[in-house]
Amino acid sequence: MTTHPSTTDQGVGPLLRAWREQRRVSQLELALRADSSARHISFIETGRSRPSEEMVLRLAEHLDVPMRERNALLLAAGYAPRYPETPLGDPALGALREGIERLIGGYEPYPALVVDALYNVVAANRGIMTLIDGVCETLLEPPLNAMRLALHPRGLAPHIRNLRAWRGHLLEQMERQIALHRSEPLRALYEEVAAYPVPDADPAEEPSEPVPYFALPLRIEHEGRTLSFISSISTFNTPMDVTVAELAIETLLPADPATVKYLQSLLP
Repeated sequence: MTTHPSTTDQGVGPLLRAWREQRRVSQLELALRADSSARHISFIETGRSRPSEEMVLRLAEHLDVPMRERNALLLAAGYAPRYPETPLGDPALGALREGIERLIGGYEPYPALVVDALYNVVAANRGIMTLIDGVCETLLEPPLNAMRLALHPRGLAPHIRNLRAWRGHLLEQMERQIALHRSEPLRALYEEVAAYPVPDADPAEEPSEPVPYFALPLRIEHEGRTLSFISSISTFNTPMDVTVAELAIETLLPADPATVKYLQSLLP
């Protein structure tokens, strides 16, 4: 993976050009999308023209620039950030927190959790707590990180029956997020978890009988049983706050009747 320069040592023009090139959009195509001209886009990128605040936001929208980085573009252009970054514990987000808790609580007994942009767990239901029972205590210290928890050799990794396939899925997911957000902390996390040792292939990674899964399952051993889940990730639509924009809700849908039956048996 390539590294990206810091947003603090460039003007808005080079930053916009970097986003445009990363999205593989020509100056002409971007101009057509943003109701501008290729000449004006060129002048902005070379610093010959200072874009208005509205133009910065318009170009960022058409380049699918994440909200945090839109603030960085505005700062580089000499404008104030547009989007607040409210701490999740702030009273202003009280209704959001309550809604999240109700959502993942209502999903029980199936596992569900909420993570931020660095995969730190900000909320989890009892289904998740069931799966991580017995994990090394140091990995459960705040901030609990979903990627470390899944891939660390003292975390869930020894219990994941299809670890190689699931590890590949998680690393690819992180690579996509790095490409989208160009986050150095996320890159550092990727390099850390990618370096965790991977045990030799286990014959148990392949089920004895083919199962017609409709997506790559997470097959995890729990108390002598192999449970199978399909992961689904949801984000908030049209967020106006950086914190909210970076939250993701992951739910684990049981992938076979045996997993459904076992989890339902855990209900009080």
